[in-house]
Amino acid sequence: MKRNFDDMMLGSIELFCLAAELSNFTAAATAAGVTAAAVSRSIGRLEERLGVRLFVRTTRQIRLTEGGRVYFEQCRQALSQLVEAEREITGGQTSPSGLLRISVPTPYGHYRLLPVLPEFKALYPDVQLDIHISNRNIDFADERYDLAIRGRSPSDSNLIARKLEDAELVLVASPAYLKRAGAPKSLDDLLKHECIQFELPSNGRPIPWIFNVDGEAVDFMTEGSYCCGEDVLGIATLARHGAGIVQTYRYIVENDLKKGELVELLPEFGGTSRPFILLYPHARHLSLKVRTLVDFLVEKLVRH
Repeated sequence: MKRNFDDMMLGSIELFCLAAELSNFTAAATAAGVTAAAVSRSIGRLEERLGVRLFVRTTRQIRLTEGGRVYFEQCRQALSQLVEAEREITGGQTSPSGLLRISVPTPYGHYRLLPVLPEFKALYPDVQLDIHISNRNIDFADERYDLAIRGRSPSDSNLIARKLEDAELVLVASPAYLKRAGAPKSLDDLLKHECIQFELPSNGRPIPWIFNVDGEAVDFMTEGSYCCGEDVLGIATLARHGAGIVQTYRYIVENDLKKGELVELLPEFGGTSRPFILLYPHARHLSLKVRTLVDFLVEKLVRH
Protein backbone atom coordinates (compact mmCIF):
# COMPACT_ATOMS: atom_id res chain seq x y z
CA MET A 1 0.00 0.00 0.00
CA LYS A 2 1.38 3.38 -1.00
CA ARG A 3 2.01 5.81 1.83
CA ASN A 4 0.14 9.07 1.25
CA PHE A 5 0.78 10.89 4.55
CA ASP A 6 3.91 11.32 6.60
CA ASP A 7 3.84 12.00 10.35
CA MET A 8 4.07 15.77 9.80
CA MET A 9 1.10 15.80 7.43
CA LEU A 10 -1.04 13.75 9.83
CA GLY A 11 -0.12 16.18 12.60
CA SER A 12 -1.07 19.08 10.34
CA ILE A 13 -4.49 17.53 9.74
CA GLU A 14 -5.05 17.17 13.50
CA LEU A 15 -4.07 20.81 14.08
CA PHE A 16 -6.31 21.91 11.20
CA CYS A 17 -9.31 20.10 12.75
CA LEU A 18 -8.57 21.61 16.15
CA ALA A 19 -8.37 25.13 14.67
CA ALA A 20 -11.62 24.55 12.77
CA GLU A 21 -13.39 23.36 15.93
CA LEU A 22 -12.16 26.30 18.02
CA SER A 23 -12.28 28.92 15.21
CA ASN A 24 -9.00 30.30 16.51
CA PHE A 25 -5.33 29.47 15.81
CA THR A 26 -4.16 30.62 19.25
CA ALA A 27 -6.77 28.54 21.08
CA ALA A 28 -5.85 25.52 18.93
CA ALA A 29 -2.17 26.06 19.74
CA THR A 30 -2.90 26.24 23.47
CA ALA A 31 -5.01 23.07 23.34
CA ALA A 32 -2.33 21.21 21.40
CA GLY A 33 0.59 22.51 23.44
CA VAL A 34 2.34 24.15 20.47
CA THR A 35 2.83 27.72 19.28
CA ALA A 36 0.33 29.66 17.17
CA ALA A 37 3.05 29.92 14.52
CA ALA A 38 3.24 26.12 14.40
CA VAL A 39 -0.51 25.91 13.79
CA SER A 40 -0.28 28.54 11.06
CA ARG A 41 2.58 26.67 9.35
CA SER A 42 0.61 23.42 9.50
CA ILE A 43 -2.41 25.04 7.86
CA GLY A 44 -0.11 26.52 5.22
CA ARG A 45 1.32 23.08 4.44
CA LEU A 46 -2.16 21.66 3.96
CA GLU A 47 -3.31 24.54 1.75
CA GLU A 48 -0.18 24.17 -0.39
CA ARG A 49 -0.71 20.41 -0.73
CA LEU A 50 -4.40 20.75 -1.61
CA GLY A 51 -4.18 23.91 -3.69
CA VAL A 52 -7.24 25.14 -1.79
CA ARG A 53 -7.67 27.92 0.75
CA LEU A 54 -9.04 26.38 3.95
CA PHE A 55 -9.69 29.47 6.10
CA VAL A 56 -10.76 33.06 5.58
CA ARG A 57 -8.58 35.02 8.00
CA THR A 58 -9.31 38.45 9.48
CA THR A 59 -7.61 40.32 12.31
CA ARG A 60 -10.26 39.12 14.77
CA GLN A 61 -11.30 35.66 13.66
CA ILE A 62 -10.97 32.80 11.22
CA ARG A 63 -13.70 30.87 9.48
CA LEU A 64 -13.72 27.91 7.15
CA THR A 65 -14.12 28.39 3.41
CA GLU A 66 -16.62 26.13 1.66
CA GLY A 67 -13.78 23.86 0.60
CA GLY A 68 -12.37 24.01 4.11
CA ARG A 69 -15.71 22.97 5.61
CA VAL A 70 -15.97 19.93 3.32
CA TYR A 71 -12.36 18.95 4.08
CA PHE A 72 -12.90 19.44 7.83
CA GLU A 73 -15.94 17.14 7.93
CA GLN A 74 -14.09 14.39 6.07
CA CYS A 75 -10.93 14.77 8.18
CA ARG A 76 -12.85 14.88 11.45
CA GLN A 77 -14.70 11.68 10.53
CA ALA A 78 -11.47 9.97 9.49
CA LEU A 79 -9.67 10.92 12.71
CA SER A 80 -12.66 9.84 14.77
CA GLN A 81 -12.64 6.45 13.05
CA LEU A 82 -8.93 6.05 13.82
CA VAL A 83 -9.60 6.74 17.50
CA GLU A 84 -12.54 4.32 17.54
CA ALA A 85 -10.48 1.63 15.81
CA GLU A 86 -7.68 2.05 18.33
CA ARG A 87 -10.05 1.80 21.26
CA GLU A 88 -11.82 -1.22 19.82
CA ILE A 89 -8.67 -3.19 19.05
CA THR A 90 -7.17 -2.47 22.48
CA GLY A 91 -10.39 -3.27 24.29
CA GLY A 92 -10.69 0.34 25.38
CA GLN A 93 -14.18 0.74 24.03
CA THR A 94 -16.09 -2.06 25.65
CA SER A 95 -18.67 0.45 26.88
CA PRO A 96 -19.88 3.62 25.14
CA SER A 97 -18.64 6.92 26.50
CA GLY A 98 -18.40 10.59 25.57
CA LEU A 99 -20.79 13.35 24.54
CA LEU A 100 -23.89 12.66 22.44
CA ARG A 101 -25.79 15.59 20.92
CA ILE A 102 -29.46 15.00 20.07
CA SER A 103 -32.00 17.34 18.43
CA VAL A 104 -35.68 16.54 18.91
CA PRO A 105 -38.97 18.42 18.31
CA THR A 106 -40.92 19.61 21.32
CA PRO A 107 -43.81 17.11 21.51
CA TYR A 108 -41.73 14.04 20.74
CA GLY A 109 -39.06 15.19 23.15
CA HIS A 110 -41.41 15.61 26.12
CA TYR A 111 -43.69 12.64 25.51
CA ARG A 112 -41.41 10.02 23.94
CA LEU A 113 -37.64 10.67 24.10
CA LEU A 114 -37.04 12.27 27.50
CA PRO A 115 -38.96 9.60 29.47
CA VAL A 116 -36.65 6.81 28.21
CA LEU A 117 -33.27 8.56 28.42
CA PRO A 118 -32.76 8.00 32.18
CA GLU A 119 -32.89 4.26 31.49
CA PHE A 120 -30.24 4.65 28.79
CA LYS A 121 -28.08 6.73 31.15
CA ALA A 122 -28.38 4.10 33.88
CA LEU A 123 -27.14 1.46 31.42
CA TYR A 124 -24.31 3.64 30.08
CA PRO A 125 -23.24 6.10 32.79
CA ASP A 126 -20.14 7.27 30.89
CA VAL A 127 -22.24 8.86 28.14
CA GLN A 128 -23.12 12.56 28.46
CA LEU A 129 -26.36 13.63 26.77
CA ASP A 130 -26.76 17.11 25.26
CA ILE A 131 -30.45 17.36 24.27
CA HIS A 132 -31.78 20.25 22.20
CA ILE A 133 -35.58 20.46 22.12
CA SER A 134 -36.72 22.54 19.17
CA ASN A 135 -38.85 22.29 16.05
CA ARG A 136 -36.11 24.02 14.04
CA ASN A 137 -34.41 22.02 11.31
CA ILE A 138 -30.74 21.50 12.15
CA ASP A 139 -27.61 21.11 10.05
CA PHE A 140 -25.68 18.03 11.11
CA ALA A 141 -22.37 19.21 9.69
CA ASP A 142 -22.40 22.80 10.92
CA GLU A 143 -24.00 22.16 14.31
CA ARG A 144 -22.32 18.83 15.04
CA TYR A 145 -25.30 16.76 16.11
CA ASP A 146 -25.03 12.99 16.38
CA LEU A 147 -28.76 12.23 16.09
CA ALA A 148 -31.99 14.05 15.33
CA ILE A 149 -35.67 13.15 15.37
CA ARG A 150 -37.82 14.92 12.81
CA GLY A 151 -41.27 14.77 11.25
CA ARG A 152 -40.21 14.16 7.67
CA SER A 153 -37.68 12.16 5.65
CA PRO A 154 -34.51 14.07 4.78
CA SER A 155 -33.51 15.19 1.30
CA ASP A 156 -29.87 14.72 2.36
CA SER A 157 -28.65 11.34 1.07
CA ASN A 158 -25.86 11.39 3.67
CA LEU A 159 -28.41 10.76 6.42
CA ILE A 160 -29.89 7.43 7.48
CA ALA A 161 -33.62 7.60 8.28
CA ARG A 162 -35.45 5.09 10.50
CA LYS A 163 -39.15 5.59 11.18
CA LEU A 164 -40.06 5.47 14.86
CA GLU A 165 -43.82 5.82 14.55
CA ASP A 166 -46.79 7.27 12.71
CA ALA A 167 -48.26 9.47 15.43
CA GLU A 168 -52.05 9.61 15.32
CA LEU A 169 -53.73 13.00 15.10
CA VAL A 170 -56.90 13.87 16.98
CA LEU A 171 -59.29 16.85 16.97
CA VAL A 172 -60.16 18.16 20.44
CA ALA A 173 -61.70 21.01 22.40
CA SER A 174 -62.54 21.62 26.06
CA PRO A 175 -66.06 21.16 27.47
CA ALA A 176 -66.08 24.88 28.31
CA TYR A 177 -65.46 25.86 24.68
CA LEU A 178 -68.06 23.42 23.38
CA LYS A 179 -70.63 24.73 25.85
CA ARG A 180 -69.96 28.25 24.60
CA ALA A 181 -69.61 27.61 20.85
CA GLY A 182 -71.28 24.25 20.21
CA ALA A 183 -69.67 21.19 18.64
CA PRO A 184 -68.95 20.99 14.89
CA LYS A 185 -71.02 18.37 13.07
CA SER A 186 -69.00 18.39 9.83
CA LEU A 187 -65.64 19.55 8.48
CA ASP A 188 -67.29 22.63 6.96
CA ASP A 189 -68.57 23.57 10.43
CA LEU A 190 -64.93 24.09 11.47
CA LEU A 191 -64.88 27.25 9.35
CA LYS A 192 -67.33 28.78 11.84
CA HIS A 193 -65.16 27.92 14.87
CA GLU A 194 -62.08 29.26 16.62
CA CYS A 195 -59.41 26.88 15.28
CA ILE A 196 -56.05 27.27 17.03
CA GLN A 197 -53.18 27.45 14.53
CA PHE A 198 -49.60 26.21 14.67
CA GLU A 199 -47.05 27.99 12.49
CA LEU A 200 -44.60 25.83 10.57
CA PRO A 201 -41.01 26.81 11.45
CA SER A 202 -39.87 26.10 7.88
CA ASN A 203 -42.12 28.65 6.14
CA GLY A 204 -43.98 30.63 8.82
CA ARG A 205 -47.40 29.46 7.59
CA PRO A 206 -50.15 27.70 9.56
CA ILE A 207 -49.94 23.94 9.20
CA PRO A 208 -52.98 22.39 7.49
CA TRP A 209 -55.05 19.91 9.44
CA ILE A 210 -55.36 16.39 8.01
CA PHE A 211 -58.60 14.41 7.90
CA ASN A 212 -59.59 11.00 6.61
CA VAL A 213 -62.20 11.54 3.89
CA ASP A 214 -63.40 8.38 2.10
CA GLY A 215 -60.17 6.60 2.95
CA GLU A 216 -57.93 9.44 1.72
CA ALA A 217 -55.83 11.81 3.85
CA VAL A 218 -57.02 15.31 2.93
CA ASP A 219 -55.46 18.65 3.95
CA PHE A 220 -57.97 21.12 5.38
CA MET A 221 -57.15 24.77 6.07
CA THR A 222 -58.79 26.35 9.12
CA GLU A 223 -58.76 29.82 10.61
CA GLY A 224 -58.52 31.30 14.07
CA SER A 225 -57.28 34.25 16.06
CA TYR A 226 -54.77 32.19 18.06
CA CYS A 227 -51.49 31.14 16.44
CA CYS A 228 -48.49 29.51 18.15
CA GLY A 229 -44.99 29.19 16.77
CA GLU A 230 -42.00 27.02 17.76
CA ASP A 231 -43.62 25.15 20.66
CA VAL A 232 -46.45 22.92 19.43
CA LEU A 233 -47.42 22.11 23.03
CA GLY A 234 -48.80 25.65 23.25
CA ILE A 235 -51.80 24.85 21.09
CA ALA A 236 -52.83 22.00 23.40
CA THR A 237 -52.51 24.29 26.43
CA LEU A 238 -54.77 26.86 24.78
CA ALA A 239 -57.34 24.17 23.99
CA ARG A 240 -57.33 22.91 27.60
CA HIS A 241 -58.22 26.42 28.76
CA GLY A 242 -61.14 26.87 26.39
CA ALA A 243 -59.52 28.92 23.62
CA GLY A 244 -60.85 26.81 20.76
CA ILE A 245 -60.49 23.63 18.73
CA VAL A 246 -57.11 22.09 17.90
CA GLN A 247 -55.72 19.14 15.97
CA THR A 248 -52.76 17.62 17.79
CA TYR A 249 -51.07 14.29 18.48
CA ARG A 250 -53.18 11.86 20.46
CA TYR A 251 -50.29 11.04 22.79
CA ILE A 252 -50.21 14.67 23.94
CA VAL A 253 -53.86 14.77 25.01
CA GLU A 254 -54.73 11.13 25.76
CA ASN A 255 -54.77 11.73 29.54
CA ASP A 256 -56.94 14.85 29.08
CA LEU A 257 -59.38 12.79 27.04
CA LYS A 258 -59.52 10.06 29.69
CA LYS A 259 -60.23 12.63 32.42
CA GLY A 260 -62.84 14.45 30.34
CA GLU A 261 -60.85 17.70 30.33
CA LEU A 262 -60.83 17.57 26.52
CA VAL A 263 -63.39 16.05 24.16
CA GLU A 264 -62.63 14.32 20.86
CA LEU A 265 -64.47 15.82 17.89
CA LEU A 266 -65.43 14.40 14.48
CA PRO A 267 -63.88 10.95 15.09
CA GLU A 268 -65.39 9.72 11.81
CA PHE A 269 -62.74 11.83 10.03
CA GLY A 270 -59.91 10.68 12.31
CA GLY A 271 -57.19 8.09 11.96
CA THR A 272 -54.70 10.32 10.17
CA SER A 273 -51.11 10.62 11.37
CA ARG A 274 -47.71 12.23 10.89
CA PRO A 275 -44.40 10.35 11.07
CA PHE A 276 -41.48 10.76 13.44
CA ILE A 277 -38.13 9.68 12.02
CA LEU A 278 -34.73 9.05 13.62
CA LEU A 279 -31.90 10.59 11.57
CA TYR A 280 -28.14 10.19 11.83
CA PRO A 281 -25.22 10.66 9.44
CA HIS A 282 -24.33 7.82 7.14
CA ALA A 283 -20.94 6.56 8.24
CA ARG A 284 -19.09 3.41 7.39
CA HIS A 285 -18.22 2.92 11.05
CA LEU A 286 -20.63 4.47 13.52
CA SER A 287 -19.05 5.26 16.88
CA LEU A 288 -20.05 2.85 19.63
CA LYS A 289 -21.92 5.56 21.56
CA VAL A 290 -24.06 6.51 18.54
CA ARG A 291 -24.69 2.91 17.52
CA THR A 292 -25.70 2.01 21.07
CA LEU A 293 -28.16 4.90 21.38
CA VAL A 294 -29.66 4.18 17.94
CA ASP A 295 -30.27 0.55 18.90
CA PHE A 296 -31.74 1.60 22.26
CA LEU A 297 -34.12 4.16 20.74
CA VAL A 298 -35.29 1.79 18.02
CA GLU A 299 -36.04 -0.83 20.67
CA LYS A 300 -37.86 1.60 22.96
CA LEU A 301 -39.61 3.95 20.57
CA VAL A 302 -40.54 2.09 17.39
CA ARG A 303 -44.32 1.64 17.43
CA HIS A 304 -46.11 -0.57 14.93
